[in-house]
Amino acid sequence: MIVIFGVISMLGDIVYESARSANSQYLNLLGISAAKVGVVFGIGEFLGYALRLLAGIMSDKSGRHWFFMFMGYGMLLSVPLMGLTMEWNILVALMLMERVGKALRNPAKDTVLSGVAEDQVGIGFAFGLQEALDQMGAFLGPLVFTAIFYFTGNSRISEYQLGYRLLIVPFGILMLFLYFACVKIKSAKLLSVAQNKDCRNEKLEPVFWSYTIFTFFCTVGFVNFSTIGYHLKANRLMSDGDITLLYSFAMLVDAVAAIIVGKAYDRLKEKTRKKTGGILVLAAIPLMTMSLPFLTLSNSTALIVTGMMLFGIVMGTHETIMRSAIADITPYRKRGTGYGIFNSAYGLALLAGSALMGLFYDMKSTNLIIAFTAMAEIIAIALYFKIHDAVKSGH
Repeated sequence: MIVIFGVISMLGDIVYESARSANSQYLNLLGISAAKVGVVFGIGEFLGYALRLLAGIMSDKSGRHWFFMFMGYGMLLSVPLMGLTMEWNILVALMLMERVGKALRNPAKDTVLSGVAEDQVGIGFAFGLQEALDQMGAFLGPLVFTAIFYFTGNSRISEYQLGYRLLIVPFGILMLFLYFACVKIKSAKLLSVAQNKDCRNEKLEPVFWSYTIFTFFCTVGFVNFSTIGYHLKANRLMSDGDITLLYSFAMLVDAVAAIIVGKAYDRLKEKTRKKTGGILVLAAIPLMTMSLPFLTLSNSTALIVTGMMLFGIVMGTHETIMRSAIADITPYRKRGTGYGIFNSAYGLALLAGSALMGLFYDMKSTNLIIAFTAMAEIIAIALYFKIHDAVKSGH
């Protein structure tokens, strides 16, 4: 069932990561400024994470995790609908709807997945495998647009719209897999062990809050692909097909990194003999994040490709450790709330970071982006040492 969840996530990523690899360039063709693109992307990311707090609490209290998953995945229909309009307001609404859908489904999905994996396999490996399959979808999805651009020889508005419309196929297959997973898990009672654990008196540990703040600063300084894709398009550094192919490459790196990081997370837990010990895997993330603007916003193809490889490693590490650590820190019946709190902070960081970087880019000041990233990651490094001390001392 962990593999089935991975397939569901893979199909979801084929749908929405395909669109995300092309959205910046598509909006550029429609004459939308980098600042507007950055703000829309930031608001979308914020909604996609901040609303997880409400969705997590509601799914915990109601116990209707499958309802939230079906509702959230169903809202992916907004992506194929983007191929039917060029109206700015409608496009924004559809983009935000896709992010809201992700907010609704993710706390419930991660709660159910962690419950299935608990006491069976290492949680780090389970989420690493799920993230790897998830990112295979993120790798394959942008190839839809890449193939259209290469086979037609054009990258006009009509080609972008065709790409969006074709995504109705993986969407339909996804909903069938989700129905199968629901029926199978309920009939086999795979969640009975996790659901029956007594967790009424358990609370979030202090290291959870330190980790949340640490990840906020790591993420607020993270150069998003909305800025990178806009930079490549605006400066004609790559063709539209090559831009989406580059994004696919980063997602492939993410997939490989997720499995490696997931195994390292489990090994560190065993080595430290603490459930929170795996968080120490995050040591290199601020340094890698700090180097991203130097590489991805340069005019050198080699540096940009290197930067996107680091981009994928950072994403894979965040996604794997984020889910694994929260599953280890929080009890099953409060896990949706834990995911929701963490993701609210994560989304706020994405909103602030992408909006500011879009504004700085419109001001023709890459140096401001570099300075902003460096400041955020230096704070993250200081917080990492606090987490390290807390884990070592057992607090």
